[in-house]
Parts: sequence; C-alpha cells; structure tokens
Amino acid sequence: MKGITGQTKLLGVFGHPVVHSLSPAMHNAALEELGLNCVYLPFDVDPAHLEQAVHAIRALGAIGVNVTIPHKEKVIPFLDEVSPQARLIGSVNTISNKDGRLLGESTDGEGFLQALKAVGTNVKGKRAVVIGAGGSSRAVTYALVSHGASVTVANRTLERGEELARSINEITSSDDAHAVSLAPEELKEAIEGADILVNSASMGMWPDVDFTPCPEELLHPGLLVYDLVYNPLHTKLLQAAERVGAATISGIKMLVYQGAISFKIWTGRDPSVDVMESAALAELTARQAPS
Repeated sequence: MKGITGQTKLLGVFGHPVVHSLSPAMHNAALEELGLNCVYLPFDVDPAHLEQAVHAIRALGAIGVNVTIPHKEKVIPFLDEVSPQARLIGSVNTISNKDGRLLGESTDGEGFLQALKAVGTNVKGKRAVVIGAGGSSRAVTYALVSHGASVTVANRTLERGEELARSINEITSSDDAHAVSLAPEELKEAIEGADILVNSASMGMWPDVDFTPCPEELLHPGLLVYDLVYNPLHTKLLQAAERVGAATISGIKMLVYQGAISFKIWTGRDPSVDVMESAALAELTARQAPS
C-alpha cells in the first residue's frame, strides 16, 4: 500500500465484533491495484455508540463504510437517505457520504445472486431454505423471491421468521415466503423438497467453528448448500454437505461480490473481483496458519 498522507481518503467497516472481517484485506488490495489514494479500516462499534460512529463518517470526511453484524438494521434511523431496496428489506450494508449526506444501500442481495450466477445457478423456479432471520437473511430472501424462487425461512424464534416472511411477501406482492422453526422435524421437511440451502446465521463462524445450523442427516445430494459464513472457509456445514455429495458455495463469494458493488458505489470504479478474492483468501489462510 502507498504511504498514507493528508489526502488519503477513509473507508471502513462498522461491526461488533469486527476482528474477523476480511473486508480490509480485499478492499485495500483493490484500492492499491487501481492506484486509489484511500485506506479501508475495521471499526469495532459497540451498539451503544452506533449513532456517534455514523456521525463520525461526516466529521472525518470518510467516503463511506460497510455495515455488518449487528448493525445492518439498527443503522437506518441515523442515515439521511436510504435506497428503495434497502428501505424495503430494512437492512443496510453500505453507507456512502455524498457531500455530507449519508446514503444507505444494500449490496448483499445482488452480491448473493452474482455468486450463484458465477456457478451457473439461476434461482427462478427454485425452492430455497434460508436459515436465520437477521439483516443478511432479509436481503437474501428478498433477492430469491424477487427473482422467482420460493423460500422457507427457518429460524430459532419462529415469530421472527414469520415476520420476515410476511414482510417479504408484502414487498414482493407474493406468497412465496414461508417460515418454520429450527425444530428437526420442521427443518427436515423443508430441506427434503429444497434445491438450495442458505445459512445466513452466524452459527459456525469463528471462534465457534464446531457448531453447525443444520444436522448432516438432513442434507441430500440434490442440494446446493451456500454458507454465508466465510471464516472459517470450510465450515462444518459445508464439510457435511460435501460428505453427502451436495454442491457448495462458501461465503467468501458473496463477501467478494457484495464488496465489489460497494466499492463501485464509493469510487465509481469497477474493482477486480479476482484481486479481491485472492486477497481475502490469503488473509484467511494466514490467520488459520499455525503460529
């Protein structure tokens, strides 16, 4: 990376925790490859200080930030404007600073779909199960339903899953979203008839790498299993899917594609997704190497 000067522009990511994030590695690699005088930093923002952190974007003249767990929904009231799609799904993962006005957008859904397209999967007519009902789940479920898939949201708290399904049906004028609990019998029935299984929950994420959101016996060879968790790269869920002969996609793909869309929002430039993915994988590999 080139030397940081008084003209270096600031980008970053707000999360809690954020120590696991690969976004700094991949965005800084893309910035360097394009010769842009910017730096991307991780900021661990306690939820109690989220509003102050958002105001700091203006105060510091930052170009913008990404927003990750647990701030994607709670950040919205602190923004000047929210894109129609982000407003519909109630989730923001990208904030851009336009002359002091903060605009919130969601690139998660499009990044999710681009990763599927990259492996030749068209979601139209497909049946999907999405585990979790947080901000990422909202974006993913909206993307799937609005592109012609039917979705069963499986969540530990059934009421929250039902609320998400109702919300998606309302904004898409459909009845293609449904909800079940994570009770084994309900999850088994949903997965038996599914083409795609998506884990949008944090279960299995470092440091709790021994946990999985779905028992291996519920998986089957006809599934495409897409785990949005990217640290570790090969989660317990993806390992189980491979053992039963199911196709898999790591969360690193969505991370890279949604990040590339955010990058263009901030800079107006198209980054190399290959450069971003290579940097993210190298950083992840370095962290997992024995000391």
